Amino acid sequence: MISTFDTRIPPSEACVVRPLLERWAEAQPEKIFVKAQSEDGVSYRAMRDRVAATAAALAALGVKHGDKVVVWMPNGVDCIRVWFAINWLGAVYVPINTAYKGHLLEHVLRNAGAKVMVAHASLARLLEDTDTAEVETVVVFGAPAPIRTLRVLPASMLDRADAAGPPEADIKPWDMQSIVYTSGTTGASKGVMSSYAHLHATSGVESFPMLTADDRFMCNLPLFHVGGTFGVMAMLSRGGSVSLVSSFSTEEFWPALRETGTTAVMLLGAMANFILKRPPGPEDRDHPLKKAIIVPLTDGAPAFAARFGVETYTIYNMTEISTPLVSEVNPSATGSCGRPRKGVTLRLVDENDCEVPQGSVGELVVRTDAPWALNSGYYKNPEATAAAWRNGWFHTGDAFRVDADGTYFFVDRMKDAIRRRGENISSFEVEAEIAAHPAVNEVAVVPVPSELTEEEVMCVVAPTPGQTIDPKELLDFLVPRMPHFMVPRYVRVVDALPKTPTQKIQKHILRAAGLTDDTWDREKAGMRIRRQKL
Repeated sequence: MISTFDTRIPPSEACVVRPLLERWAEAQPEKIFVKAQSEDGVSYRAMRDRVAATAAALAALGVKHGDKVVVWMPNGVDCIRVWFAINWLGAVYVPINTAYKGHLLEHVLRNAGAKVMVAHASLARLLEDTDTAEVETVVVFGAPAPIRTLRVLPASMLDRADAAGPPEADIKPWDMQSIVYTSGTTGASKGVMSSYAHLHATSGVESFPMLTADDRFMCNLPLFHVGGTFGVMAMLSRGGSVSLVSSFSTEEFWPALRETGTTAVMLLGAMANFILKRPPGPEDRDHPLKKAIIVPLTDGAPAFAARFGVETYTIYNMTEISTPLVSEVNPSATGSCGRPRKGVTLRLVDENDCEVPQGSVGELVVRTDAPWALNSGYYKNPEATAAAWRNGWFHTGDAFRVDADGTYFFVDRMKDAIRRRGENISSFEVEAEIAAHPAVNEVAVVPVPSELTEEEVMCVVAPTPGQTIDPKELLDFLVPRMPHFMVPRYVRVVDALPKTPTQKIQKHILRAAGLTDDTWDREKAGMRIRRQKL
């Protein structure tokens, strides 16, 4: 069957950074493109001029079309202008996690193979005791210090008076725009190769129909993460604007929105819960926010929309794909991710890639109608690329189910599903019920070995500030809300859960810790969970 969707690759002027920035700098030169906290806004014309000058400086260092340039910087206007300058030359933007050090850092530098690196001074100092692979030159924002074997240059050298000329070769939509490294929580970080067409598909009108040129979208996730980069590209492609914060803060959320004039934001589900559990106050409606994209969708989403007077949405995405699922306005079903957007085809499959019956749980696999609209594989890792792309579909590693109306529901990461006494348990569904308890600020559910074979359910919880969690009272709260086999046997209370800089809970740390001395066991406490009577 011939697809009825548009299978054309978007033209360069619609998805390549340089022509997009030039277009808006001419059409709306004074419109603010980036507004960071405690800083003046940067207009489209000013950003274009800064980017062109920075590109000229990078070119003078030998950076050319197709070269990789590593960027190791926190969120900020300078990070965006360096990113754009790299792409202005047709070079490849390689942002890396600001938490990396030691072997993780060495692995990424070795994999990227870049000769030029741009870094913040607080991070660059870590290079002194690091195998920097092929890196020869480091441009440092902040007070630079000598680094053994490397040429260190101050960031002032990027502020040239001239602008970069045209790139050596035309920049095409299928050219590599970036290499973005996965979190690496279960193994060595993999470098996801992304084309300009892929980034455009991830952030385009079909993927985020709720965003317009009138919006100012807040980037509160790191710019080395797809959650940060998509917002910048979405606003650049629409001629809108971006607000920047260094990181998410529950206390500073509303003040930052008001200061920057933010109208749209993406919140991880835990972030939305943190905000919702704050005491009500006058700031609840005293803000410019109009749209909140909550991922994943928690059961608090309807209350969030009602209390703060905003539209809520949800989507499903990961670094390798291009936002294949998008919800309608104000979805309410916990765990729902919306329906397939135009231009994608989805299947739920078993371990042999055979489609599962409707209503059954299977791994989500993805294809797109337009070429280059998904990742181009993992850099220097053909084995991982072949495994992920087997049988011509990209395998997400996420378990889903779909209802009769075509709405997709996230069930769990395939590796996070729990098998207890013959029952398959979704950690996500258990977490959603536990998060509904007013004293629970954040939660993770992990399997631990059972003496009876298979696994037991363990939850690790952190309390809302000013409150305490009693394990037995928590389970009393859960018993009427879930099947008996899903009720955790073990409860561990901690001050905070371990997280990556992108606020993903590091379940592998909790799994490795297992049953600690401070873990409460309901069976030892004499608490029995009765099977529901039929």
